[in-house]
Amino acid sequence: MRRKAVEIINFTKKFGDFTAVEDLNLDIYENEIFGLLGPNGSGKTTTLLTIATVYKPTSGDIYVYGHSVTREDYEVRKLVGIAFQEPKAMWIDKAIDLLTWHARIVGYPREEAKRVVREVMELLGLWEHRNKYFYQLSGGTRKKVELAKVLIQKPRIAILDEPTAQVDVLSKHALWDVIKKLRSEGTTVIIATNDMFEAERVCERIAIIYRGKLRALGTISELKDSVPKGDIIEIQVQEELRDREALRELEVFGRVSVNSDMITIYSDKAEEKVVDVIDALRKRGLQVKRIMVKEPSLDDVFTYLTGAKLRE
Repeated sequence: MRRKAVEIINFTKKFGDFTAVEDLNLDIYENEIFGLLGPNGSGKTTTLLTIATVYKPTSGDIYVYGHSVTREDYEVRKLVGIAFQEPKAMWIDKAIDLLTWHARIVGYPREEAKRVVREVMELLGLWEHRNKYFYQLSGGTRKKVELAKVLIQKPRIAILDEPTAQVDVLSKHALWDVIKKLRSEGTTVIIATNDMFEAERVCERIAIIYRGKLRALGTISELKDSVPKGDIIEIQVQEELRDREALRELEVFGRVSVNSDMITIYSDKAEEKVVDVIDALRKRGLQVKRIMVKEPSLDDVFTYLTGAKLRE
């Protein structure tokens, strides 16, 4: 049986009258890359910050290798490193000074700190920016500096909140490889993201969170298999669909959802039904502008479970 790195039990967090996370229960296992997937405001960051002891639960508890974030926050902080969604630094900090200070704080002797900082900065392509002030760095480079703190620390649990936001496409792929390397060296990695491709590319298991509640939990394939009649037919028509009778006729092919001029049908053997779908629409006077048949993506899974889009 796999050891639990994090155990979240009946976790609720409120800010005044607002409930950010409600009755969340899930386990994160040792040495996995675990993803919290959901749009902004879904409760991902609140959950991560509570695991890192920045917040305390309103009710319930979270255990990190058996230590309660409520009663043993000092012990938990020894085990966790976090790269925040918004990089934390003074504007007048130089990148190399900030990371050297961080290395000393987490326990490296002076000379060892210098070596490790250079090694990590070169790995992330930061060495050429080492003497720039924080305010001189681009948003993507600041994110890399924030991630560098975790790579220097090498904690048992690494928490990464939107780790590649504001980062260019080439750098994203490089950072994903760095995250996998961190896991291969023994660290459990928890990622919060609203990037479907990032979740599929990096995470082994995913919790889909929406409006503070857990909607689904599993591997990528398990989540995709959770969509009944998992093939998807997407049809864009010339104008907004107002004829609800046409919608009812399409239900013979599978579950139907409509958003303005886009019709989505969840079906099986979709490629065999496309011609019949087009005929049914034409009989109602609807002109098909574009049609596509595909397997469900995580975005499709999310929409099926919540009726919303990941990047709403």
